[in-house]
Amino acid sequence: MIESFAKFEHEGWQRVAEKYDSVWASSTRQFIPALFDAAEVSGGMSVLDVGCGPGYVSAAAAARGAITCGLDFSKEMIGIAQRMFPKIEFQEGDAQDLPFVCATFDRVLANFTLLHVSDPKRACAEACRVLKPGGKFGFTVWAAPEENPYAKMIDDAIRKHADLEVDLPAGPPHHLFSGREDFRRALAQAGFEGESMIFKLHSIYWNVPTTRFPFDAEHAAGVRTAGLLARQTPPRLHAIQSAIEESVRRYAKGDSFAIPTGAYIIAVSKKERIAKEEERTQRAAA
Repeated sequence: MIESFAKFEHEGWQRVAEKYDSVWASSTRQFIPALFDAAEVSGGMSVLDVGCGPGYVSAAAAARGAITCGLDFSKEMIGIAQRMFPKIEFQEGDAQDLPFVCATFDRVLANFTLLHVSDPKRACAEACRVLKPGGKFGFTVWAAPEENPYAKMIDDAIRKHADLEVDLPAGPPHHLFSGREDFRRALAQAGFEGESMIFKLHSIYWNVPTTRFPFDAEHAAGVRTAGLLARQTPPRLHAIQSAIEESVRRYAKGDSFAIPTGAYIIAVSKKERIAKEEERTQRAAA
């Protein structure tokens, strides 16, 4: 089951990589400053950008004076990142099996990455492993529908009109954990200091040019929701599209539409005990 979801996600992002910049970037890039503030990213730090996509987080960290490396499982995404930001190091790799020795980075960042891996807890543990003592892991995940009007708009249309009993690989829940305490417990289990966790709701406006744009984005430029939509009958698909477009109309602003969109910004520090145990293991292996 895990392998089938990983294959589904990898093939999907290979297929739609070229669409990311023109479709999703105007939303996801808006969360980067808040992510950096929470993780306290500053000049001179070594930063790993996991699930880097076209490289926006890597480039923004480099602009702050950090030494950055971007990693993504999609060869297509890595190619785009290298073309856009040729002075930054990018490489293919698995967030759940990072190709770095323990205690390599001051910061590990993951901007909307964890829902695209088959085992998010393992990815968190790997982020912890490659962090130096005192290092921080900062990441974003989409907020639950009650705090994220964009997600509610999509979820409502799908729940009302879609056939949900279609053949799709099972992946992690769309809303990874149920709240602050669930995140704290999961991160503590991964080796982080749970009490150090920063957890904030951050909201932005995603400006889109037409009422149809969000439906087309989900249908043709994503992976998980696109897979569900691809398996609908034409009447169901039309009903979903119409419901989404009707919801978008309420966010009209001039010649475009400003849709409120929310995500959780989370940052947490590595436990000193874990870091010391890794140092002893590395010295013994040397």
